[in-house]
Amino acid sequence: MTEHQDAGTEDTPGTAGGSATDPDTGVSRQPGHTINDTVKLAVIIGALGVVFGDIGTSPIYTLQTVFNPEDPHPVPVSDNNIYGVVSVIFWSVMIIVTVTYILLAMRADNDGEGGIMALITQLRRWSGQRGRKAAVTLAAVGIFGASLFFGDSMITPAISVLSAVEGLKVVEPSLGEWVVPITAVIIILLFLVQRRGTEAVGKVFGPIMIAWFVVIGACGISGIVEHPGILKALSPTYAIGFLSGHFHIAFFALAAIVLSVTGAEALYADMGHFGRRAITRGWLILVLPACTLSYLGQGALILKDESNISSPFFLLVPDWGRLPLVLLATAATVIASQAVITGAYSVASQAAQLGYLPRLRVQHTSATTIGQIYVPWINWLLLVSVLTLIFAFRSSAALAYAFGMAVTGTITIMTLLFFYVARHRWNIPRWLIGIGATLLLSVDLLFVGANLTKLVHGAWLPLLIALTAFTIMTTWQRGRAVVTAERERSEGALQDFVDQLSTGALTARTVPGTAIFLNRGSKTAPLALRANVEHNQVRHEHVVIVSIETEPVPRVSDDQRAVVSQLGYANDGITHVTAKFGYMETPDVPAALATLGPDATEGALDLDHASYFLSKIELRRGAAKTMAGWRKHLFIATSHITADAAEFFNLPRDRTVIIGSHIEV
Repeated sequence: MTEHQDAGTEDTPGTAGGSATDPDTGVSRQPGHTINDTVKLAVIIGALGVVFGDIGTSPIYTLQTVFNPEDPHPVPVSDNNIYGVVSVIFWSVMIIVTVTYILLAMRADNDGEGGIMALITQLRRWSGQRGRKAAVTLAAVGIFGASLFFGDSMITPAISVLSAVEGLKVVEPSLGEWVVPITAVIIILLFLVQRRGTEAVGKVFGPIMIAWFVVIGACGISGIVEHPGILKALSPTYAIGFLSGHFHIAFFALAAIVLSVTGAEALYADMGHFGRRAITRGWLILVLPACTLSYLGQGALILKDESNISSPFFLLVPDWGRLPLVLLATAATVIASQAVITGAYSVASQAAQLGYLPRLRVQHTSATTIGQIYVPWINWLLLVSVLTLIFAFRSSAALAYAFGMAVTGTITIMTLLFFYVARHRWNIPRWLIGIGATLLLSVDLLFVGANLTKLVHGAWLPLLIALTAFTIMTTWQRGRAVVTAERERSEGALQDFVDQLSTGALTARTVPGTAIFLNRGSKTAPLALRANVEHNQVRHEHVVIVSIETEPVPRVSDDQRAVVSQLGYANDGITHVTAKFGYMETPDVPAALATLGPDATEGALDLDHASYFLSKIELRRGAAKTMAGWRKHLFIATSHITADAAEFFNLPRDRTVIIGSHIEV
């Protein structure tokens, strides 16, 4: 049994106007607003510091993992296999990152925002229109994709920082036993500073990553100069020949080659912060060339000496440069971890706004950047999870199999959702959708199949994390619907309640002041209001019933923030207001009400002294067969993490009154 404070958020699909994020530039659209070249350059530098951290550090461990002799399906080191692997890496990056994400997925923005949650909100918008069954099914698949991202956000910091610190073993083999403790300390410090936000340190992220890409590109060139023949691997014939002529080797190699595209989802997910144009330019001008040069240089190094497979990335530089490279790599992997941690905050916050998770306490860490948030509960969950992975797996090679499964699953689901959205959003012919989906999903599924062969070697981990997160989110959504239905039955019709007050069937003494009652919708009477009238025989001079709606858009403009609904009586002092917020916004009820004039609310509202009333719901397990017994226990247990309603809706705590009730699920 637990207590659940909730004013709820109705997930009614709709549209909201106002300034949206420009998908090309990542800034709010304003009349007559233009962006000069300096701002464009600043945005590109910012994107380099946040968006590309994960995929930009993939060269540290990808080739090393492919040729790992301890792999259960090792790839023999030979000239043909080296050319083939490097070629497959290059073309995998081109197909998955450049084509799937840069050219296609980033065009399917939701008012400027990207990521798998943006695709889900578009599917939810169409669920009441044509293709409802397919849209609902794909939305559920999308939630599983978001669940895989939680697994990714746990594995990325562990494998990234481990792989960088492992460079110490190349500098001095005796330092090997310190790799895990040093990694753990870095991770702890990283999560401890999250509450401070990334605004202050974010200014140095871009320059550090620019230095990183310049350095790894230069190191790659040094390797290519010694063995220029490796440039032949850029030809797709080597990739095709490796896959067709040595499929029994190439198929298993794909489980490690997929590490070259880790972080591709970040390009799409962070589109709202930086815009499609900045991310595209950053990728094509600097990131793609630098990573390609690094892979080619490492391939050339292995061609020169097979023993270099132990750590081809760090062995590309001379002895004197290895320790500085380890330090730079550590900084780059911390930045990569920062990006995915922030992404986990955003996904969790959006999932809560859309009704898949309870209300979570969200702190905005920047006065100027909306997307910079801190979610304490998610932060500490990730910290414990990442430390557990570090001490359990103890090396980046051991974690690689788990990492690949999370990446391939997320990419495949995103590709599937994109083509459905593309068909309904742009009315692209079915035959063209079929060709594109077949080609790209064939590549994705090939990677998924290869990673499934590593199921017993660690690939089970992200699937377990995703299944757990998916179960929690779908159970919360189902339990929330059960609670809402029971509340509607207990509360009774709002219009009947107002009619009874106006006709005198319910008697209540009117006292001065403004009372604001938060409620789930406009159809039922708030439990707190009904209890106040029926038990205390009191009502306020001005009564405002507020419902919160989360729109399937990132943000809602102030002129459409609050919508007043008529309840049939012009002078009874009772008003219903629907406050609308985007799924990336934190609800602020007082601010929403402040946008209304006295004519809209049957008189001026005294918001500086108004009392806010919440219904406090105690959840109990009931006998009704609404859900399986274990899901009822899970739903009630999940409600424990629900954020305080007064804080979540930004209500003044000293003027908030809570009235209790209980509901069986």
